Amino acid sequence: MTNIELPAGKKVYFASDNHLGAPTMEESRVRELKFIRWLDTVKSDAGVIFLMGDLFDFWFEYKTVIPKGFTRTLGKLAELSDAGIQIHYFVGNHDLWMNGYFEEELNIPVYHNPQQYSINGISFFIGHGDGLGPDDKGFKRMKKVFTNPVAKWFFRWLHPDIGVRLAKHLSVSNKLISGDDDAKYLGNDKEWLVQYAQRKLETQHYDHFIFGHRHLPLEIELKENSKYTNLGDWINYYTYAEFDGNQLSLKEFS
Repeated sequence: MTNIELPAGKKVYFASDNHLGAPTMEESRVRELKFIRWLDTVKSDAGVIFLMGDLFDFWFEYKTVIPKGFTRTLGKLAELSDAGIQIHYFVGNHDLWMNGYFEEELNIPVYHNPQQYSINGISFFIGHGDGLGPDDKGFKRMKKVFTNPVAKWFFRWLHPDIGVRLAKHLSVSNKLISGDDDAKYLGNDKEWLVQYAQRKLETQHYDHFIFGHRHLPLEIELKENSKYTNLGDWINYYTYAEFDGNQLSLKEFS
């Protein structure tokens, strides 16, 4: 478990599921500028920022090429990182194919699996949320294809103009990838990330479970002193979580 001690007056922020680039770059730009305003707002007291996946609707790193169109976001992240703010990035199901760019260019560590943190002595279990729990079965099958080394090798040999266009089309049109079919509350007994968290609690206590992926702002008490929070998204809700060193709050940015 990674330990983080917040300096006095500093906070931790969590955000997820921007899906920049969808459904078009033009429509996405409005949301991107709003997200950058939020980053500007929190940079004065941010000690740590967790970006919890699917910042981009599609991201694939070729050896010398990355998708164009996100200069403002990447520049702002570089600015915050250079200013000494810790930023941690968890890949989602739309940006699985990160391979060193964030680490080398932005000094932002990237995680492909959930991580555990102790922040001011309070325990957190953090991840994007895709493929966890007893459900999400369609995506679990598809993820095996996406992460298959042979499939990635063949995709890399496509010209980026073809590969990116194909991937963007699939990302928007395929419901297993886009997650549109899942963006509705199922009830605590059927929310598979809630079920996943409850199973984790059988072997170890965590004060907070924080996930994205579901595109729904949710706060659910799992048991005494343990809570599940879903961060919502930056498409419909513009929600994020703020931890002040003692309390975690789910908030909306307007």
